[in-house]
Order: sequence, then structure tokens, then C-alpha cells
Amino acid sequence: MNEWEWQLLEDKKIVDHVVISDMEVRPGNRVRLLPRKGGDILDIALEGQVATVESIEEDYEGKAHLSVVLEEDPGRDLGLLRQPGHRFFFELSEVEPLQNDEWREKDALPKPRILVAGIGNIFLGDDGFGVEVAQQLSRSKLPASVRVADFGIRGLDLAYALQDGYETTILIDAFAHGQAPGTVSVIEPDLTDPASSAAAGSFVEPHAMNPINVLRMAMAMHGELGRILLVGCEPSSFGGEDGKMGLSASVEASVSGAVRVIENLVQKTLDEGQAKSTN
Repeated sequence: MNEWEWQLLEDKKIVDHVVISDMEVRPGNRVRLLPRKGGDILDIALEGQVATVESIEEDYEGKAHLSVVLEEDPGRDLGLLRQPGHRFFFELSEVEPLQNDEWREKDALPKPRILVAGIGNIFLGDDGFGVEVAQQLSRSKLPASVRVADFGIRGLDLAYALQDGYETTILIDAFAHGQAPGTVSVIEPDLTDPASSAAAGSFVEPHAMNPINVLRMAMAMHGELGRILLVGCEPSSFGGEDGKMGLSASVEASVSGAVRVIENLVQKTLDEGQAKSTN
């Protein structure tokens, strides 16, 4: 099953693990691909390839499928960001778990604890703030336990990513909250009542999704969202009816500061997690 076919299925549920050939398989484990006979040319090309399980998803009929990323794919990072063309879906009968001496746990995909997600539309002026910050963070030397991704206006992809069991998610977006343009603020939305957070922050909605809408969507999927933080910047302009590429001077000047704020949040979150594990 390819990416496009899978996206047509609704009510997908994230599964923690499955058992294949008496072996427990979880995200981050490695499998050998054995596509069913009679498939297309892509199936032939993938025959025998080794892949890492990115996620396990259950369709509306209760049937589990593995989303995998090829180990030899030069665009492997794009697959981990759930980009089409770099992740593939297989039924349980079409993969072979590698034996215990082949797991190579040190080479298995580490499961990130923190998701840093940029949100925004680069064609609407300051709404591109979250995208720009995420791109700069992606070039930073963050720990392997942190995943940085630019989701742009792909609200559904972000909602699904929030189902992956992150302990903390940091959303980055532009939102008006009554401050001077370029002011960076950190809030923690109330997941029991996202609407109240929206009212408090006076969230604008220049793109098809805003953080609160995404949180509502993710909560409707009944996944565990963990802690959610929002790093927002007061916008100056979204470019009017015609839009505009590029950030205003005040918002652009705040990008480096927002990067430092997020780096500090990440370090504080990791330190708190370390302290809990030692108590």
C-alpha cells in the first residue's frame, strides 16, 4: 500500500506494538521487507530491503499496518517527517522481523521525547514565523531525543504526529496577544479546554489551521498528547489580501531570540525528565 492509498483511509489509530512471528515489533525496530507476490515494480524494488518501523497504525477495520522508512533511502529524514514518497506501508505478513542478533539496538531509530513543530504559511508575511524558527532550529545541535519539524500548514500531519507519544510538544506560531510586534511569549494551553486558551491568546487564523484547531483534532483521535507548550510571536503584518513573502523587520529580529527560548525549554524539559528518572 502506498502513501496516497493509505491517506484515503480514515479513523487511523496509533498502535504501540504488534507481534510478528512470535516477536514483538515496535517503532524503531528493524524489519526486512517481503512484499506480496504479484505487486508492482516498486514492490519488486523493495524486496529484501531493510527498513525501520516509523509507526504502527490501525485502520478502521482494526487491521494493523507498519509505516516504514528504508535504511538506505537518502531521503530517510524526510520519511521520518512523514513526507510522501519516503515512507511505505506494509501489512504484517509482508515483513520479517530481524532476529535478536540482528536488531542492533544501537542503530535502531531512537524515539524522540520532544517534538518541536513549526506552524505557518510563508506566503502570509509574519505567519511564516514558526516555519523560519523551525528551519533555524533544524540546523542547531539538539539532542537526538528532540525532533524538529516544519509542518507549515499541514495540520492533519501535525495532528497525527501528536499521536506518537511525545512527552512534550513545543508548537511555534505567530499569534496576536496584545503585545508589541515581535514580542515572543510562551504559554501552556489548557488541554481540558483549548477554547479558553484561544480566547486568552486571541489567536488569529490566517492559515487553514491554528494550534488550537490542531490540538482539538489531535484530542479527537484519543491519543496521549503529553505536555503542550506554545512559543508565539506577536505579528506585525500578514501581507493583506494579496499576502506577502518574508517577515516584517520586528518579527524577523525576534527569530534568534525565539530559537534561544526553545533551546532553553528543551534543556529544561530534559533536565526535569532526568531528575524524575533518578528519584
